[in-house]
Amino acid sequence: MLLDKLAARHAAAEAEITDLREQIGKLSVTLAAAERERDRWACTLETVLALAAEGDPEPDTLARLPVAPAYPQIIAVFTEGAGRLRAKEVCQALGTGTDPRHTEGMRSKLKKLVARGILAEPEAGLFALVTKAGAQSESP
Repeated sequence: MLLDKLAARHAAAEAEITDLREQIGKLSVTLAAAERERDRWACTLETVLALAAEGDPEPDTLARLPVAPAYPQIIAVFTEGAGRLRAKEVCQALGTGTDPRHTEGMRSKLKKLVARGILAEPEAGLFALVTKAGAQSESP
C-alpha cells in the first residue's frame, strides 16, 4: 500500500515535469516570436526616425520617443509636412477610428510626445512637430 502511494506520487511528479517541459517549449516559441516582433518594430522606428532626420528634427528624438508601434507612425504624419493637427486629424491620417475613444487615446499619445519635447501644443488641442531650432512646424 505504501509502495503503491509512493509509485503513484512519483508518476504524478514525472507527468508534471513532462507537462512543464512542454509548456516551456511552447513559451520559448512564443517568446522568440515576440522578440522578432519587437525587433521588427525597433527597425521600423529607426527607419522612420532616419527619414524624419532628413526633415531636420533633433538627433536625440529616438531617445525621447516612447517605445510603442504607434509613435513612429504619429511622427511620420507630422514629418510628411502635415503641419499643425488635431488628434482627430491624426486619427484620420493613420486610418484609425475617429470616435471619441480613438481621438482621446490619440490625444493622450500626442500629449506624451509634447511632454518629451517632440511635439508642441501651440494652441489647446493643436499639435505640431518641434523642429531642430525649437520652432513648431507651420501649416502648409
